[in-house]
Amino acid sequence: MGIDPGTASVGYGVVDCQPAQQFHCVASGIIRTESKQPMGQRLAIIRQDMMSLLAEYRPDVLVIEAIFFFKNAKTLVPVSQARGVILEAAYSSGVPSAEYTPMQVKMNLTGFGKADKKQVQMSVARILAHEEVIKPDDAADAVAIAICHARSYVCV
Repeated sequence: MGIDPGTASVGYGVVDCQPAQQFHCVASGIIRTESKQPMGQRLAIIRQDMMSLLAEYRPDVLVIEAIFFFKNAKTLVPVSQARGVILEAAYSSGVPSAEYTPMQVKMNLTGFGKADKKQVQMSVARILAHEEVIKPDDAADAVAIAICHARSYVCV
């Protein structure tokens, strides 16, 4: 299960990997919270929804985007808080976790660490044999993170 963390929107993607690097997207979507809600409530919603997703899909591992560099310091703390809640939910569910920087994901999927969002989305669609890219963007990013991990450790 790949996770693209945030406070307004948390992307998730569940990917199944078969031998010979054959991938199937089991599920993808987002957890939404409202900006008008207090931060504690938003984090509680994220945790509750993560616990439900972990119980439903029972992933072998939760793979989350690492915070490596942030352009906007105002979003760094809230995203870090969301990551903490997500990692705690995985731990409480007995699911191990791994993390990758955006550059690692881009390099793994496209061969270019500075690929743009569209290039990554097209690579994900190609790997999954989909005709169209996964939407919304946060869900597509989460699927990309899951594929990155599977290609690195699971389906080798």
